[in-house]
Amino acid sequence: MRSDTYTIIFTMIVAVILGLGLSTTADSLRERQNLNVELDIKKNILSVLGFEQNANMTNEDIQSMYDSNISEITINSTGKIINGDISGQTTYKIYQSSKGNKITGYAIPIAGKGLWGTMYGYFAIEPDASTAKGITFYKHKETPGLGAEVDKDWFKNNFIGKKFIDDNGKLVSIEVIKGYVSEKDPDSKYKVDGISGATITGTGLTTFLKSDLEKYEPYFSSVRNSNKNESS
Repeated sequence: MRSDTYTIIFTMIVAVILGLGLSTTADSLRERQNLNVELDIKKNILSVLGFEQNANMTNEDIQSMYDSNISEITINSTGKIINGDISGQTTYKIYQSSKGNKITGYAIPIAGKGLWGTMYGYFAIEPDASTAKGITFYKHKETPGLGAEVDKDWFKNNFIGKKFIDDNGKLVSIEVIKGYVSEKDPDSKYKVDGISGATITGTGLTTFLKSDLEKYEPYFSSVRNSNKNESS
């Protein structure tokens, strides 16, 4: 009986010690994982804004590049920049890149439904607030060889230089069409080639890109107006 009691107590002590050890290890790994996720996001923001990186760069190098070139701006639903308390407000984040005192681009987060799940990425905008600077995706569940082509250079490069604001200053976004964009199409500057066999992925991207751009349009509309006033 005494032996059984000793065994139970010993087992309980070992279980508690192991539990504490696993908990501590999990917390430590979670912190590292969160830092890795944060760093990966910064890599994607830098990439879509045109900052080249290489395999020899350390985490500290990436962080330094980000801190030196990217400013984070928080706006509300009316496009106003928020510097203080944001509680109770709907807010959106903008990542602004600069060289010296000159703005070189903006990046906004984009996300929406593809074929198999939510696609997450960033859309970069030129300083004119009307032209695409780039697009990138860092997480999706699309089919390899089909919808997963969204994160390949051949597809992403299609967006560079495309317009998402028409000649009247209206947001029209960029449409991923089925097939290839014809040079004879008068609206070709607002369209990109689709991915063969991935119509649903392309349609989803078209839909959520416009939806996300609409959220930021009050801010970028003011940027375009400011640019117009400076040039006049």
